[in-house]
Amino acid sequence: MNIPIRYVEPVFRPPSEAQSLILPVTDGCSWNKCTFCEMYTAPQKAFRARGEEEVLEAIRATAASLGERVRRVFLADGDALVLPTRRLLTILSAIREHMPWVHRVSSYCLARNLARKSVDELRSLRQAGLAMVYLGAESGDDLVLERVGKGETFASTRSALDKLGEAQISRSVMILNGLGGKAYSEQHAENSAQLMNLTQPEYLSTLVVSFPAGEARFRAGFAQWEALDQTALFAEMERFVSALALRRTVFRSDHASNWLLLKGTLNMDKPRLLAEIRAAMANPAGAPLRPAWARGL
Repeated sequence: MNIPIRYVEPVFRPPSEAQSLILPVTDGCSWNKCTFCEMYTAPQKAFRARGEEEVLEAIRATAASLGERVRRVFLADGDALVLPTRRLLTILSAIREHMPWVHRVSSYCLARNLARKSVDELRSLRQAGLAMVYLGAESGDDLVLERVGKGETFASTRSALDKLGEAQISRSVMILNGLGGKAYSEQHAENSAQLMNLTQPEYLSTLVVSFPAGEARFRAGFAQWEALDQTALFAEMERFVSALALRRTVFRSDHASNWLLLKGTLNMDKPRLLAEIRAAMANPAGAPLRPAWARGL
């Protein structure tokens, strides 16, 4: 399929956006200091905002080329919401004008992107078509966040999620299983659960921290980090899910990095999910685990 959009490889998107048109409005990530993240470290992925006319032309050309086959749009790269609200509204307006059949626009979002955006601005983005954002909280523990260079705190992440919720933009939050290592596993799990309980996101997912390109960058700021083995990862997940008090959050732990696939709605399915985790802890050999060769990013 010929898509008239200039892509800078590698291109990333959430698993649930597999059928979406990926529309780059920035290249790279404006923060790009998280030591666990390798997504935007390649030289060609240095951060820059794309020119407005390039983005608008891509929308027009794609609409002409693909027509009604485009039903969802994902604004790339790492944090489209770093753009000024005016620029985002122009992009959303163009999508609505040239692709009126699109029923959902989404993007990644850094919590820091929203410090300078008011709830009213976010409401205007929601009204213009921005329906969902994917926010990598990674952890609710301030010490863990500091050690991994996240540039956020429990409070800053909570503020961003609360703003999004008030603006009625759906929030899909990611937590990294194992990010605190052995030393901070308990506080990482418990404080991450507390952050979720206070913000009540519509979607929640967990990934296992992993380093396909090696751990050197990560250990530069977290030298004493000790990885959790499979059993310890399950124990951390059990502690996290046990502490969750969610009213109606769709939960997924089905990313390729996870050993154990978990799906449900919390807290309705909490007893079942805990039973599945505890069964895997008690008898890994008998659990429906993803084989090691199939795990990855």
